[in-house]
Amino acid sequence: MITFSSVAPVLPVSNLPDAARRYELLGFTVRLYEGGEYAFASRGDVDLHLATVQRVRPAESTVAVYLYVSDAHALHSEWTNAGVDGRHVPPVHTDYGLIEGAYVDPDGNLLRFGSPIVDSTNSD
Repeated sequence: MITFSSVAPVLPVSNLPDAARRYELLGFTVRLYEGGEYAFASRGDVDLHLATVQRVRPAESTVAVYLYVSDAHALHSEWTNAGVDGRHVPPVHTDYGLIEGAYVDPDGNLLRFGSPIVDSTNSD
């Protein structure tokens, strides 16, 4: 049986140097691939690839990545204070047990993130 070990979504970007800098400000380690049209961004166990694409249309993008994180509120705070362009959506409590927020980069790539709602009334 074949097993899968990881996944690395490929995000289309219009300007790789700008995108690389943006993802570095978001806390990712970014390594440019030879040739200058592709990059690898990693943070913890998460890998994203950045690929230069001609005629990126941010308003028409359907690219979405979901990141499970330890603290959605802290990540939102970190990312909004990073000074990056794009749209930040504050985390909200959902009825399915997660706190979820989002960031949409200038190329239209949606990074949704969430962490479990911790029930402080049941702490031991």
